[in-house]
Amino acid sequence: MLREKNPALLLVDIQKGLDEEAYYGGNRNNRDAETKMKSVLEQWRILKLPIIHIQHQSLNPSSPLHGSKKGFELKDEVKIQASEYHFIKHENSAFINTGLDGLLKKSQIKTLVVMGLTTNHCVSSTVRMSANLGYETILIADACATFDLVDHEGVLHKSDLVHNITVGNLKDEFAQIWLTDDILRKL
Repeated sequence: MLREKNPALLLVDIQKGLDEEAYYGGNRNNRDAETKMKSVLEQWRILKLPIIHIQHQSLNPSSPLHGSKKGFELKDEVKIQASEYHFIKHENSAFINTGLDGLLKKSQIKTLVVMGLTTNHCVSSTVRMSANLGYETILIADACATFDLVDHEGVLHKSDLVHNITVGNLKDEFAQIWLTDDILRKL
């Protein structure tokens, strides 16, 4: 079973500011992702497995994730409990200029289960770096979400497509791709 590996649950940027959809491109996919995140988090807590919250603090004062804004706060579904770890980051990857890698090594954690916002930005950057650092990485695809994206040629791509292509790019080379039901069953 997965729990025998003592996997850490990594919650990436599940913050209120990401509810400001227009700022990020609109048309968010996976509208029930936070419900799925909450169910996974609750199971991790029941099993007393390691939980790590990552919170993005934008350096851009106009960003909903700037530290001075209400949007910087974590969403209610994933509020931190006293026994859980918490890192604030300013970069896309949860590993850059945080103590995450050091904590994982000190705790002898070799398996990370990742969920969060947004799939094609900070989640993808974190998953890629996790794999590059040698961690067994599992991405819970339906516990992540993203927004529509206008590409470099001005073409609009719908959020479901952006999400699915990002997950497809991560599959096998950087992470195992599971769904919420898979992770809950395999714990």
